[in-house]
Amino acid sequence: MTLLAWCVAWMLDFIIGDPPRWPHPVRWIGNLITLTQRIVRRYCHRDRALRIGGALMWLTVVGLTWLLSWSVLKLAASLHPWLGWGVEVWMIFTVLAGRCLADSAREVERPLRAGDVTLSREKLSWIVGRETSQLQPEQINRAVVETVAENTVDGIIAPLFFLLLGGAPLAMAYKAVNTLDSMVGYKHEKYRVIGMVSARLDDVANCIPARLSWLLFSLAAWLCRYDGAGALRIGWRDRYQHSSPNCAWSEASVAGALGVRLGGPNDYFGQRVDKPWIGDAVRDISVEDIPRALRLMWVASTLALVMFMAARYLWTGMA
Repeated sequence: MTLLAWCVAWMLDFIIGDPPRWPHPVRWIGNLITLTQRIVRRYCHRDRALRIGGALMWLTVVGLTWLLSWSVLKLAASLHPWLGWGVEVWMIFTVLAGRCLADSAREVERPLRAGDVTLSREKLSWIVGRETSQLQPEQINRAVVETVAENTVDGIIAPLFFLLLGGAPLAMAYKAVNTLDSMVGYKHEKYRVIGMVSARLDDVANCIPARLSWLLFSLAAWLCRYDGAGALRIGWRDRYQHSSPNCAWSEASVAGALGVRLGGPNDYFGQRVDKPWIGDAVRDISVEDIPRALRLMWVASTLALVMFMAARYLWTGMA
């Protein structure tokens, strides 16, 4: 029944994603982060106090997310096994973000194909942290492909990995870790101290999933008839060409698979950030690389699901 729940949840994400008006745990987690951050900032002013407060904020948000998820799942299962199964499916469904990521990428792609660069920039600003107002089509394409590559890890592969390790409650706790990093894990002065623990522990949580993405994207490239050897080679060669210890694993693999170059200089919060280039410019990146990157995402995530389901079966002997 557990593996069936995984499959049903994955299919729900593939088909319908996250309907805008549906209740979603990430929104609740975000509200909790906002509340705890407000409390920390009210009582902590010096760097040391903010750092400790940031650690307590992380423990509170992640701990409560796991505890509430575990409690709700246990309560539902105690009322009726099928209710418990349904709650498990819902939890797994909510931690997966494949359809949401694909839809967001297409929202940028459509106006770009129609020649509306201004609208494409606006749509892109909803999913990336860089400044988009002056980006040219090539830079927009690059940003979308990078986003798809990076978020395949924390939106699909990592949740499935923690689902394998600790079931739906641990997958939910990972989502809290990732949401904390998304909200406060910046090097910008406002978050540099209070978000330090959140940023570091997100790096730890994504360490293994990011490295698995290198292999998954390489195999996906071969199955999609892209450059599988290039994905494997560039993914390894450029794995540290990023300030994050994890991001370049997936980005370099996708760059190698598509034969394009990612990374490079970008503007964040009004400051120029000169990132290293990732990959080789075998050809110029184009809008066609957005659907190619999405194809890689879906194939790699399917491979991840199958791999983790097999591991679960071999580990426990139970479906």
